[in-house]
Amino acid sequence: MKRRFFIALGMIAAVATAGAETKEKVAYGDFEQWITRTIHESSIIGGKTKTLYEIGPTQKIDGNKAYTNLGGSPWATSNVYAKVVGVVKGSNAVSPYQRSGGNKCVKLSTIMEHVKAVGVVNMDVLVSGSMYFGKMLEPVSSTTDPYSKLDMNVKFNKRPKYLSYDYMVTIPKGAKMIYSSGFGKQKTLNKKDACEVFVLLQRRWEDANGNIYAKRVGTGRERFSQSTAGWQNNHRLRIYYGDITGQPYYKSYMNLIDNSRPYYCRNSKGKMVPVQEVGWDSPTATPTHIIMMFSAGCGTAYEGTVGQTLYVDNVAFIYE
Repeated sequence: MKRRFFIALGMIAAVATAGAETKEKVAYGDFEQWITRTIHESSIIGGKTKTLYEIGPTQKIDGNKAYTNLGGSPWATSNVYAKVVGVVKGSNAVSPYQRSGGNKCVKLSTIMEHVKAVGVVNMDVLVSGSMYFGKMLEPVSSTTDPYSKLDMNVKFNKRPKYLSYDYMVTIPKGAKMIYSSGFGKQKTLNKKDACEVFVLLQRRWEDANGNIYAKRVGTGRERFSQSTAGWQNNHRLRIYYGDITGQPYYKSYMNLIDNSRPYYCRNSKGKMVPVQEVGWDSPTATPTHIIMMFSAGCGTAYEGTVGQTLYVDNVAFIYE
């Protein structure tokens, strides 16, 4: 009788252990520390001093200096120091925000950047605030092919079950989604905007010519098209493995990355190249890289809804 009891007890313990979860916090994912950058814009466009924020160990950087991630921070943002034909401009759509209780979080906003100089330039550029794993290549020298300025060469070989985070969403009532790249007139778009979060796990390889290919190992992607009633804490985004196209939870935006608008990374030759996603991997495959992003919009570059805002805090991976 005792033997059966202890065997049963052991089986219960084994099941409990198998189902146990572990939470791994993402570095600087509590957003309590920020780097403050001071950019001095060119006198020809007003000579303003612009404050830009980056996610990393607390410090201040003064001057028009290209930023690279500090203190082991995996985060880059859409905040950017640009220098186009000698004209310096700063853009800031990502910033710290004070939650009730004194804790900080990150605020991602969709804004319109105005660049004006009489007789020289008159541009309105829409920016959707975003933060992602990777690096921004500064100074940005043009508005063409903006994704080629994002280096998403982040190695990652784990298989989390969820991405966990707190969030809050503000969607302006009656606002329209627009396109404004600074060239030509603004266009009102006949589609619905949303805040977006995604985690894409890939197994990548490089050919002899430096081209980089990938198969999709894991997919977690969701959109928020309505304002929330305050903070939604301990939210979980499920990461699904393998080909998910036939599953009931599949949405078209969860599909493989369209090679007409790829993400980029630096190859072994030091050149920025597109990551070409060529198919779905086995559901048991081990990833080599991760693409992760939080954004105030779900459109392509220069598309969005001014005033749309996503607040995020306490980012972590959950493993089982």
